[in-house]
Amino acid sequence: MMKLFIGNKAYSSWSLRGWLACKLSGLPFEEVVVPLYDEAWEKRREGDEFAPSSGKVPILWDGDDIVVWDSLAIVEYLNEKTGGDRFWPTDPAARAMARSMAAEMHSSFAALRREHSMNIRRIFDAVPPSQAVAQDLARLMQLWAQARARHGGDGEFLFGQFGAADVMFAPVVTRLISYQLPVARFAEAYMRAIIAHPWMQEWIGGAQAEDWVIDRFEMPPQTA
Repeated sequence: MMKLFIGNKAYSSWSLRGWLACKLSGLPFEEVVVPLYDEAWEKRREGDEFAPSSGKVPILWDGDDIVVWDSLAIVEYLNEKTGGDRFWPTDPAARAMARSMAAEMHSSFAALRREHSMNIRRIFDAVPPSQAVAQDLARLMQLWAQARARHGGDGEFLFGQFGAADVMFAPVVTRLISYQLPVARFAEAYMRAIIAHPWMQEWIGGAQAEDWVIDRFEMPPQTA
């Protein structure tokens, strides 16, 4: 059975992506939650199971010799392992857009990540976003609008059915909600669909049940 190491469900956005990818694969996997930044963190991340990723999570082991880290790499590995029909749209144009959007999410939106860390257990008071975050939000709305208009069809998600692109953007949805960031009206339906998804509800339930608190992720946003 595959084994997926993840961080705290309340805070670890990349862990959420890896976990959703495993759920989307339909394959059985063992989930191992590793508390981030506790007293044993530095020693734990030096262990053999974490060495390939330099201690970062998520990290997926498939048997004793196959190891995959980085959420997007986990998506692609599981896509291959399941025959290539679960993660990306079948239409070539939709698939190209979905992969491009996933890659942009993976490498961009630095201000949004930096100024609004994921905390799935909190709803903070709304404050005006910084100019850099406002630019990230505008780009996010542009991407979502294009995907929904071109390839959303009758489905609730970016490309109709829940897929890899939604896996990559799901933690962003939680940030938008936690910090009450401004979004276009059309985006609200997509955000509700993400949060209502059974896998997201399972993850949120796990986050609510955690005892760990990391103070730096509990700080309210600063006024722009």
